[in-house]
Amino acid sequence: MKVILLKDDKKLGKKGEIAEVSEGYARNFLLPKQLAMVADERNINQAKQQKETEKFHNKVREDQAKVLASQISKLSITMPVKVGEHGKLFGSITSKDVADAVIKETNMDIDRRKIELKEAVKTTGTYKAVAKLHPEISAEFTVHVVEG
Repeated sequence: MKVILLKDDKKLGKKGEIAEVSEGYARNFLLPKQLAMVADERNINQAKQQKETEKFHNKVREDQAKVLASQISKLSITMPVKVGEHGKLFGSITSKDVADAVIKETNMDIDRRKIELKEAVKTTGTYKAVAKLHPEISAEFTVHVVEG
């Protein structure tokens, strides 16, 4: 029996693919748990249409990420912090702190969890940070930590 997968499955395939399974497995497991639907002509056309729509939305997200990456790569953030003896910070600067500074300064819609620092920030100086905007697209920008 042919079925269209509604969710990813390690053995059968990815969402939207057509898989050949035994009739008992389909009727007793896949269909009741809504992991798949019967692959008739109407459902196949619907699955193809959903795949095309998803492909289009992924392309739009990728284009938006490219535009955002070009804006972020030109970015230079200055963060004033309290400093102790020998230029050491009280605590350290985290990627969340950098993300908050980027959002505050630019009003860009960036996910805080997608920003990473290349090294630990424990003293004043210039550091590099990376914003991962899409699986294939990331932008590097500069963070200046100054005494303030």
